[in-house]
Amino acid sequence: MRVVIARCTVDYDGRLTAHLPEAVRLLMVKADGCVAVHADGGAYKPLNWMNAPNTLSVDESTDDDTTEIWHVRSPKGEQLTITIHDVIDELDHEMGVDPGLVKDGVEAHLQVLLAADPTTIDEGLRLVRREFPTDIGPVDLLCRDADGKAVAIEVKRRGEIDGVEQLTRYLDFLNRDPMLRPVRGIFVAQEIKPQARVLATDRGIGCVVVDYDDLRGIESNDLKLF
Repeated sequence: MRVVIARCTVDYDGRLTAHLPEAVRLLMVKADGCVAVHADGGAYKPLNWMNAPNTLSVDESTDDDTTEIWHVRSPKGEQLTITIHDVIDELDHEMGVDPGLVKDGVEAHLQVLLAADPTTIDEGLRLVRREFPTDIGPVDLLCRDADGKAVAIEVKRRGEIDGVEQLTRYLDFLNRDPMLRPVRGIFVAQEIKPQARVLATDRGIGCVVVDYDDLRGIESNDLKLF
């Protein structure tokens, strides 16, 4: 990973156009080609970014006020132009292969139970593979629906925005595969936060709440009329 703290301006040209005026920002270039521009605030979300795959080219500038210009281009025709006026600090470090997120016991067991009977998520689903491998991490469950179309399922104990973002990245990657697309997504959790549900709905991702004890065949202790 390459990390650069620099005074820069940023211009995006793609589905829309956007401009970030000159300021000190954190620039991250990941090994997979992802480029992100961060401010000193705003939690984890970058001000602008380009997901992999990308090509990054650097032009040396002849302008006294500009050090270099980064051109980040995607296969979809999007372009991020980062004009660097002053490099304050820089670090380039090989991080190696990440082992990925290790699920807690309940979350891992939920995945096993749902894989055993995907129809508890949606009628007609059949399992293709658990932990379906991709270059950006494994998809919890890859299924086919009653019409034979691919369905990517992300399983969480608590459904929050991060989980929706994760599934969105998987869907973007899977839908590049002509053998799979179109791939739809379903976000499954014991509890789904309202903000996560709104984001999922906006992105065309289905949401399903499951009961862990019901999946395990355990009767609830709550009193019922029937």
